[in-house]
Amino acid sequence: MAEVVIVTGASSGIGASTARLLGAAGANVVVNYNTSRKLAEDVVAEVKALGGNAIAVGANMGAEADIVRLFEETDKAFGPATGLVNNAGVNGPRHRAADNYDFQEAMDIFAVNTVGVLIACREAVKRMSTKHGGKGGTIVNISSIGALTGSPGRFIHYAGSKAAVDTMTKGLAVEVARDGIRINAIRPGMIDTPIHAKAGQADRVKEFAANNPLGRAGLPDEVAEAIVWLLSEKASLVTGAVLDVMGAQR
Repeated sequence: MAEVVIVTGASSGIGASTARLLGAAGANVVVNYNTSRKLAEDVVAEVKALGGNAIAVGANMGAEADIVRLFEETDKAFGPATGLVNNAGVNGPRHRAADNYDFQEAMDIFAVNTVGVLIACREAVKRMSTKHGGKGGTIVNISSIGALTGSPGRFIHYAGSKAAVDTMTKGLAVEVARDGIRINAIRPGMIDTPIHAKAGQADRVKEFAANNPLGRAGLPDEVAEAIVWLLSEKASLVTGAVLDVMGAQR
């Protein structure tokens, strides 16, 4: 298990579940948040209660200076990160048709979901790479089923940002494979998290869950289990993979 793990967007949903599982495994967890400080501090308390150690660090994952500071705060608290979960993600506030896309909205989505992921990977590689004196490490990027479907009539900009994550994961994994770093991605399907309400779709899970072959939406803990496995030595041969965690949803 990676000993020092940064989990971005960890104040709720998949990120919070991942932080708790890591805490139960005895990891030092950096619980990143953007605006939800109280929720992040609650997750820190839960991680500690489960046997791990944790701090909360506020940082906008769409801003380079914030990302750099997040890693520097981790260095000060626990030492260099040996694990990174790029979970933070944003979407637009409502459905968009192709003739109604907003430039700034799209740029804001790509800043967090794509460019922010790349810069966070950069900072992690600097610390993990054996070429730079690191001891190796693992990175798990969170993609989406939208990378496969394109989310037509809804969130093509979001889907595109996640498809880029898939491609970057594969390229980065090959580039650093001999530097002691494994990089993989998870593609969740319909998961019952707060992101749907934030995108103006509070009833989306209820409405769409029946379309899943399993007849239900996924739970954050189910995705977190896959993330923690990829972070662990049990997945030592797995790198450059994009794992679907969506109950055969298409």
